[in-house]
Amino acid sequence: MKILVCISHVPDTTSKINFTEGDTKFDTNGVQFVINPNDEFGLTRAMWFKEKQGATVHVVNVGGPETEPTLRKALAIGADEAIRVNTAATDGYSVAKQLANVVKEGSYDLVIAGRESIDYNGGMVPGMLAKLTGANFVNTCINLDINGDKATAIREIDGGKETVSTSLPLVIGGQKGLVEESDLRIPNMRGIMQARSKPLNVKEPVDASAETQVKSFEKPAPKGAVKLVDNVDTLIDLLHNEAKVI
Repeated sequence: MKILVCISHVPDTTSKINFTEGDTKFDTNGVQFVINPNDEFGLTRAMWFKEKQGATVHVVNVGGPETEPTLRKALAIGADEAIRVNTAATDGYSVAKQLANVVKEGSYDLVIAGRESIDYNGGMVPGMLAKLTGANFVNTCINLDINGDKATAIREIDGGKETVSTSLPLVIGGQKGLVEESDLRIPNMRGIMQARSKPLNVKEPVDASAETQVKSFEKPAPKGAVKLVDNVDTLIDLLHNEAKVI
């Protein structure tokens, strides 16, 4: 089985976010970038398939040279090969087009993507990728088993879980639950050294114009002042008459 894991290069959640050029561009100065958490769950599941079923695992990112340390971390975790599509990730559709070209050229059986990245939260790339490649699609996936060319997946739905059966080729939008948090892997020294000799291939992009454009960013409004109360009667009065929530 040949697996492709899509890796987004995203700011660490502890980073302080700022914008430049009139709030139209994200300021990357001083920001630490990491593997998108939803993608990290997917990568760990792919490693399970590699170890248990002998799968080959490749990782791919759409972005400039600045994303290569993130791909190298994925290689250090255990991926066999990395691919970087040499173009900026401008919007979901253009990213899906670039990934679809990689999938078709590589003839992958299974594509694991995070259901969304934690920076733009678009949640559209996995579904678009499945459509562009003609593969089956399972979103919000929290468990996946493969037996030959058949797949059984569990996906999170409103108020519960749904078990579905499908076949390869398959694209999934994975998330927390695909593996346990305790199973996530931290690269060790041996993995880091091996990653240096693993191939990181740079592909030139196919023609794919962006369908959306960012006009501006706006930070959430700062939190208001906190009012402290020292008895229940005052609290109830404030909730009823001022906050009007009861």
